Amino acid sequence: MKKGVLECSVDSVESALAAVRGGADRLELCGSFVIGGTTPSPCLFKEIQRQSDIRIHVLIRPRFGDFCYTRNEVSIMCQEIAMFRELGAEAVVIGALCPDGSLDMGAMKQMIEAAGGIDVTMHRAFDMAKDPRETLEKAVELGIKTILTSGQQQNCKMGRELLKELQEQSAGRIEILAGAGIDGNAIRELAQYTGITSYHMSGKATLSSRMEYRKKCLHMGLPSMSEFEIWQTDENKVRAAREALDAYMNGCTQ
Repeated sequence: MKKGVLECSVDSVESALAAVRGGADRLELCGSFVIGGTTPSPCLFKEIQRQSDIRIHVLIRPRFGDFCYTRNEVSIMCQEIAMFRELGAEAVVIGALCPDGSLDMGAMKQMIEAAGGIDVTMHRAFDMAKDPRETLEKAVELGIKTILTSGQQQNCKMGRELLKELQEQSAGRIEILAGAGIDGNAIRELAQYTGITSYHMSGKATLSSRMEYRKKCLHMGLPSMSEFEIWQTDENKVRAAREALDAYMNGCTQ
């Protein structure tokens, strides 16, 4: 049976191991998932690598916010890419845009060169690009292996029309990895409609902090975020997505 790809975004050892138990094929490792993800700690990478043999793709993102980077930020990202490549990452997850919404080919070429031949995924900077079809062709030209996208909408179900178009345009030249709001139900719907067989999910559940003493009158970060809630991957959500994808793939081969 041909196997679909299930990728899980994680920012802790606990989440990584839950994703492994749930049946994920690979991880997108990041830091600070709550703000969309930033470059993770190399020590976090090494600890997950020590405790599992799952394929690890590393997000390279120096800060929260847009994907229009300065020369200094590109230099930092290139150094981080080289570092994670040397540590044994199977792929890096990158993206950079020009102010006009086009793909920043100069920055992308520098980062791909730093990757030194390991696989490259373009992250959801793709969803902020002005022309998704042109951006896909540029990604193919650069030799990028995967595009992570919600179809340029807030979630994958809203973006299903563009996802279908992108899957057809890709014609096997580049992997379309559908993300944002992925669970078992979304996979069942999108796989049938778009033909996409690669999915990216977080499977996050909100856990209460183990802290018993709680000082509620101040915040260490944004006032809208509680210091006493922890986002962590739920292996049951990952397993449900795995089962939905496997059922679709099994149906395709019969």
